[in-house]
Amino acid sequence: MRLLESSTDYRGRYFVLTGRLSPLDGIGSDETGLPQLEARLCDEEIRELILAINATLESDVTAHMLQETAACHGVQATRLARGVPVGGEHEYLDAGALTTAFESRVPY
Repeated sequence: MRLLESSTDYRGRYFVLTGRLSPLDGIGSDETGLPQLEARLCDEEIRELILAINATLESDVTAHMLQETAACHGVQATRLARGVPVGGEHEYLDAGALTTAFESRVPY
C-alpha cells in the first residue's frame, strides 16, 4: 500500500484480502476475508471497488467473485490495468503480457 500511496494521488480506503480463492486448496471466501468486505459494502457508502490483483487463474476467479459481490451492492468494480509495464521493452515481454496488453488496449 505504501507504493500505491507514494506513486499515485489515490487517497481512498483500502481493504486487503487475506488470499485468493482456491477451492482445490481448501481456500474459500471465508478464508479470504470476503465476509468482512461484504459487510463494508453494506455498511459504508462505497462507489467503486478497485481490484489490484495478480494475473493468475485463482486471482481471476477471485476478481470475478468480487465483481459479482460488488454488483449485488450497486458498487462498480474496476481492475488495475495489466500488460506492458511503463518503461518495458517489447522484445523482453512474454506472450501472456503481450496478449493481455492487446486485449486491454484503450483509445489513444
